[in-house]
Amino acid sequence: MSGHSKWSQIKHQKGVTDAKKSQAFSKLARMISVAARKGENPEMNSELRMAVEKAKSVNIPSDNIERAIKRGAGKLEGAAQLESARYEAHGPSGVAMIINIITDNRNRSISEIKHILSLHGAKLSEPGSVLWAFEYKNGKWEPKNTLELGENDAQSLNKLLEALDEHDDVQEIYTNAL
Repeated sequence: MSGHSKWSQIKHQKGVTDAKKSQAFSKLARMISVAARKGENPEMNSELRMAVEKAKSVNIPSDNIERAIKRGAGKLEGAAQLESARYEAHGPSGVAMIINIITDNRNRSISEIKHILSLHGAKLSEPGSVLWAFEYKNGKWEPKNTLELGENDAQSLNKLLEALDEHDDVQEIYTNAL
């Protein structure tokens, strides 16, 4: 059994799990902050209410939710101002993609998103060039037509989606691929 330590394995797995949980918490906190700009009362702001419900469903502490609401409402001093943006892209095999982000630095985010896209054979598109292929329904972007991919293209797309999802600023990604 030399070289194997159960504690070492548990510590590694816990580190990976904690990192994913932390990333999810920060993404949801940003979503709450942006929604709180339209009003800090969840009863009067449906977007904020949905974001808070989503945060509670993954067990984000109430203190973190309150802090995110205060940040969005401008009541926290020294907090960076967050803004949301939507980018459109074409992925492998012409897959249409909508990428929603929340960031404190739009220029940094766009260059990082472009870099991720180019590494995976995709590119940023002009505004409106992809959006027409989707329909907005109940807080979700649904494709009007879907595209079926072969195995290689589906693997390439999955790698791209994973890379984008790991980026802190990326909140949601929609595609027209099956």
